[in-house]
Order: sequence, then C-alpha cells, then structure tokens
Amino acid sequence: MKTITIVLADDHTVVREGIRGILDMEPDLTVVGEADSGPQAIRMATQLRPDVVIMDIAMPLLNGLEACRQLRKTVPESRILILSAHADDAYVERSIQNGAAGFLLKQTSGNNLARAVRSIHAGKQVFSASILKRFRNQQISTSAARSIEKLPPLTRREMEVLQLIAEGRPNKESAALLKISIKTIEKHRTHLMKKLDIHDTAGLTRYAISAGVIESSVQNTISQDPSATSK
Repeated sequence: MKTITIVLADDHTVVREGIRGILDMEPDLTVVGEADSGPQAIRMATQLRPDVVIMDIAMPLLNGLEACRQLRKTVPESRILILSAHADDAYVERSIQNGAAGFLLKQTSGNNLARAVRSIHAGKQVFSASILKRFRNQQISTSAARSIEKLPPLTRREMEVLQLIAEGRPNKESAALLKISIKTIEKHRTHLMKKLDIHDTAGLTRYAISAGVIESSVQNTISQDPSATSK
C-alpha cells in the first residue's frame, strides 16, 4: 500500500493536532510536516514534496489562497486541499483559480476528510456538498440566461482538456498526460472559453460539474458530508 504524504498548514495548533490525530489513524495517510503560516507552508512543501497539502485560508504573513497559488508554481506535483471555516463564493472561486484541487468546510467529518485526501491524490476534485450545490445552482442560472443547450458540442479532446482544467491540473501536467505540447493545451483552453463563453477557470469548473464531467467523483466523496444541509 502506497502511503500518501501530507503537509498540514493551519495557524491554530489545536486544529493541526486534531487533523493529524484523525489522519494518523489511517494506515495509508502520513502527516510529514506542519506549518503555522503561509511562508512556512511553502518552504515545508518545497522541501518535503508531499502528495497533498491541507491548507487553511486565514494564515498569518501569507494567506492560504496566495500560498496555494505559489505552491502550484513551486511544487506542481502536490495537490492542495483547502480546509476552511469560510465558504464564501469569492474564497471558493479564488481557490480554484489559484490551483486548489478541493475545498472542504471545517465541520466535515474525519472520515470525509480522509476520503477527500485520497480522492484529490487520485486526480479528482472535491467540494463540500453545500459548495457543490451552490456551484450547480449558479451554473443552472447562468445556463438558463444564455441557453446553454444551444452551445456547440465539445470535441473529445476539448472534453479531455476541460476535465483536466476542472481537476486543477497545470498546463504542463495536462500536456504530459495528453502527450501534446503546452502550446496546444493553451489553444484548446482558449477555444473552450470562446466556445462556452466562459472566461475563467472557476467558470469552467462550474460548467464541468454541471455537465457531469467531474460530478460523479465529487459526489462520491462528499455525499456523506454533514455540511450538506437542506436549504
């Protein structure tokens, strides 16, 4: 069994201790480092090259969203999971734009956190159910306004690129996976945005969820999340 290595980044010691206690009970998950600030998280991840970084947003010296953006450049192989008490749309969208592979609320259960770590390590994207519901509602509203049913169908390659974008894969990794050049990936991304009339990564991710491109993997991970309350 391959062990998934994890760096925890949260400025509250008691929170880190709690998360570490939960994850250390899982035989395939190992916490290899803890950081209490954004800069320390970047230094530690750069040194340890963990499979997954669990990141809070409210971090001293450098907030978790900016730390996420920098980590995607310095340690692109590490997948980033935002774990926060704040789920404002602006936070969620910026985390996606900055390369996070998932966003969970801190009231999620320990079992769901462990499943989320495994899921994003496997290349999937994970959201708490309440966030996913908002994404769907926003996409439905947007789709109704512009008659999404009339948009031209995507080619097989465009669907592949859309999924990789929605999974938070950087262009270099996407190019390697599809065995095409970075320049070609960028061209497909531009064509996708023009064809769908969507002009940012967060919008493409919402579209992918609404279209079912990544829905099944996300739903399987967060279906038992206690934050999925009816509204």
